[in-house]
Amino acid sequence: MQIHQVGKQIVLTSRLEDVGHLPLKELKTLGGGTAVGMDPIGTKEGDWVFTIANSAARDAAGAKRLLTDLTVSGIIDNWQD
Repeated sequence: MQIHQVGKQIVLTSRLEDVGHLPLKELKTLGGGTAVGMDPIGTKEGDWVFTIANSAARDAAGAKRLLTDLTVSGIIDNWQD
């Protein structure tokens, strides 16, 4: 699992059927990188979230048939350093 901050929603005019219809979000890494992940829980821009990657991301998205390798799995209320 990793921590990301949610950016803007990504809008696709067309997608493969096996990508499904979950919202896709821009996810900013703590190191300043950018990733894209499925958002089955309904986050908003600026939320801090934890994500599940690789093959487990399909299960976290709700179905093994969904083509994803990164899924938002929870909204972080706070954490202590």
